[in-house]
Amino acid sequence: MSVSTPAIRWTYDDYCAIPEDRLRHEILDGVHVVTPAPSIAHQRAVLSLAAALKAHFELAGSGEVLAAPVDVLLDEHTIVQPDLVVVLEDSGAAVTDANIQGPPDLVVEVLSPGTRGRDEAIKRRLYERFGVRAYWRVDLEAAEVVTEERTGTNFGDERRWRRDETLTSPLLPKLELELDELFR
Repeated sequence: MSVSTPAIRWTYDDYCAIPEDRLRHEILDGVHVVTPAPSIAHQRAVLSLAAALKAHFELAGSGEVLAAPVDVLLDEHTIVQPDLVVVLEDSGAAVTDANIQGPPDLVVEVLSPGTRGRDEAIKRRLYERFGVRAYWRVDLEAAEVVTEERTGTNFGDERRWRRDETLTSPLLPKLELELDELFR
């Protein structure tokens, strides 16, 4: 999938000028993308995963989990709203009152029919390029989570976790996420 560079590249200032319309707006390498509200199943998965990650950080400390909508500024022309982001205490990202500046440590996208291609290709490449340390894709149809951890400058170590497994992550060594809970 290729994306051509638009004649006019949107910036964060352009993004901030978009009127409130209850849709999800993102700027992907200068291209304005609009997505309608996700399905109820999608939102249930986001909430379940956010609750599990929040509980993990309340016990283990050292991190914060935030759910969409939250603006993540990867650069002036790339503003994303992942379903979930995790910023660890030793992160290079800065959490401000308005947004997250820089790459979060973990980005989670719950795949929807309308966003699957973008999440698996365009946004994956952006997260990799800008230095996100781990990227998880939750596939409700397949009842699996695909995780990728950074190895050097690229994502590697792709792993597929099924509903009857316990997800673990080198990034979050104390996390043990029972996926049965996620795929109810």
